[in-house]
Amino acid sequence: MKKIYLLIFLQGSIFILHAQVTISGKLKDNKGRPMPGVTISIKDSYDGTIVDSLGNYKFTTTEKGEHILSASNVGYRSFEEKIIIANAPIIKDIVLKEELSELKAVTVVAGSFAAGDIKRAATVLNSIDVATVGGGNADITNALKTLPGAQQVGEQEGLFVRGGAGYETKQFIDGTLVNNPYFTGVPDIASRGRFSPFLFKGTVFTTGGYSALYGQALSSALILESIDLPERSAANLSTSPIIVGAGFQQLANDKRSSWGVNYNYVNLYAYFNVVQQKPDYFQVPIFHNADANFRIKTKRGGMIKYYTTFDRGIIGLRRPDIDSAELKDAFGVKNLSWYNNLSWRENFGNGWKMNLGLGYSTSRDDIMQELQNGQNVKQELNDSTWSMNKNFVIDNRSDLSQIKVVMEKRLFGISAIRFGSEYMYGLNKSIFNGIHSSLIENFTSLFAETDIYLTNDIAAKIGGRYEYSSVIQKANIAPRLSFAYKIGKGAQLSAAYGIFYQKPENIHLIYNTDLGHTKAIHYILTYQKNTNDRIFRVETFYKKYDDLVKNYNINSSFNNNGSGYAKGIEFFWRDKKSIKNFDYWISYSFLNTKRDYLNYPSLMNPNFATPHTASFVMKRFFIDIKTGFNFTYSFATGRPYYRIVFDEPANKFHITDQGTTKKSHNLGFSMNYVPSIGKPNAKTFWVLVLSITNVLGYNPVFNYNYSYNGLNKEPVGLPAKRFYFIGAFFSWGVDRTQDAINNNL
Repeated sequence: MKKIYLLIFLQGSIFILHAQVTISGKLKDNKGRPMPGVTISIKDSYDGTIVDSLGNYKFTTTEKGEHILSASNVGYRSFEEKIIIANAPIIKDIVLKEELSELKAVTVVAGSFAAGDIKRAATVLNSIDVATVGGGNADITNALKTLPGAQQVGEQEGLFVRGGAGYETKQFIDGTLVNNPYFTGVPDIASRGRFSPFLFKGTVFTTGGYSALYGQALSSALILESIDLPERSAANLSTSPIIVGAGFQQLANDKRSSWGVNYNYVNLYAYFNVVQQKPDYFQVPIFHNADANFRIKTKRGGMIKYYTTFDRGIIGLRRPDIDSAELKDAFGVKNLSWYNNLSWRENFGNGWKMNLGLGYSTSRDDIMQELQNGQNVKQELNDSTWSMNKNFVIDNRSDLSQIKVVMEKRLFGISAIRFGSEYMYGLNKSIFNGIHSSLIENFTSLFAETDIYLTNDIAAKIGGRYEYSSVIQKANIAPRLSFAYKIGKGAQLSAAYGIFYQKPENIHLIYNTDLGHTKAIHYILTYQKNTNDRIFRVETFYKKYDDLVKNYNINSSFNNNGSGYAKGIEFFWRDKKSIKNFDYWISYSFLNTKRDYLNYPSLMNPNFATPHTASFVMKRFFIDIKTGFNFTYSFATGRPYYRIVFDEPANKFHITDQGTTKKSHNLGFSMNYVPSIGKPNAKTFWVLVLSITNVLGYNPVFNYNYSYNGLNKEPVGLPAKRFYFIGAFFSWGVDRTQDAINNNL
């Protein structure tokens, strides 16, 4: 009987072994790398195995017929495939494709430095960074000048980027163009920007190759996204010898809406009595600034935001007249500016989103220039050629109304397409010594752009833009293309190409509207590595200018015969990790650029550009003494300068004097004392700030002014060797002290 049972057992075992089928193969990712630890199984069964270290798998099953072989791993698309299990072994190689994810996907960074919520890639300079740049006095432009690509131009407002003039960089808030982003200045003294860095949650500083959603900026675009709802209701107060301000933000109980108001008054009378200025100010700078906002969160999770700001300023100064020993040049300006921005961001479902922007701004400048004697009395020298343009009055008004809509549709994975249109109506009126002139502009554009993600390692952005300007009656089509490829952990290569157009400036169009768009073609290649609070970036670029505006005689006659180029390489390194409690960044730019434009007689180095520019920014917060120290050192080689005059017999411009200014050095310092640190129940949070520009007292020369006959040459420098600021900032309701600490560590 035992022998019979043994025989039955052996026959059953042979049958079972004969019924089992072996399933084996290799499992890799889409880059051909083994994926050990992944589970492979027959769906709805207990048969399966785990992939070994070489990517091999093998198991047996007694299942028969049609089944599904499955494999899955976090971050990858699940694999499922039908198989027919009979008697023969099955060999099946499997490739798991990486799941597309916004957190893991590569981001195109060629030509742009991003921060905040707009994009997570590239170089982060948030509002606290801007406020703590040593000697930067919380001015966005001053902070951006520490990044590669921007020139250290100190006598004019604006961002001069990669061989481009200041007016070739445009600023956008929530998608719409800002017509007058800077306070109205005076000759040879740079003015600061109108907007506080704390208004914005996201910043993209593009040094070239920017998105097709924006236009009319030949060299660069500064794209700012305002904050949404505040964290909680709060009040604030600021006081210093030159500024007094207060504000309030109210957050609704349901945290779905808020409103706020702010007011600031600036008066430099007391400051100028202590810190002597080179110009003689017969009207010290006085500014009034008020702003208001409201924000509403929609039912679908969208956001409606409105922001308005009003500025009123007055300034007047005298300088010695360069053409005479006894006379003075008196210059005065009164400015009134009002800016409005309404934006609506909405989710419509099924992958559709909308961004709608409305904007209106107006700016009035009343400008006076007089030739005065020692008693400050206006002088009319009708028999003198050099004094012809030294007495004038200008009443200038600039209005801009605009609407812009951008629709977005999610495609496969995280790929998306955006398209839309914008319309701008511009009115510019000017009265020069009683002579009226005006320009009316109807500007229309259409644009489309798509983000294509083939894998988490490969992405492309393809777009185009159509524009029409009524004032010059010209249209253009501007293609844009960029590409990114991840080459290692935190490392990627990006490339960008694009054509960019900008209509001539109003000062040229007043004399001649028979002009075309100026043009620039950008080529950019970028390598960036971003890991463990460290960023290294190197970027090389080439930019070709065509159709630049030129003067071809002394009578303000213009054409589009200008041209030029800019090329170079830039480096950036930021490290918040290597040295404990120490944050620093280093930037360097090499620029080779020449232009033949305006009254330049040939292709020349522009007088606002220099070959070598570098910045070193360092920040350290000491918790024990509740104080942060910030230093910024900037260096630039000398800039070219020229005296260009018109030779009437030869009917052309020529150079009578030229040279290079001395090298520029600037050390800025700021410190912030935060006494509320370590007091969790404090009701009042306040910060004491001290800031000094040009600590070493270096006397820079930005350019030279010439007398009418060319015999006198005067350097253009700073109105005072240093600028000092000390102030106290109080807040009730929101503790910002931790932000200050975290962003200095």
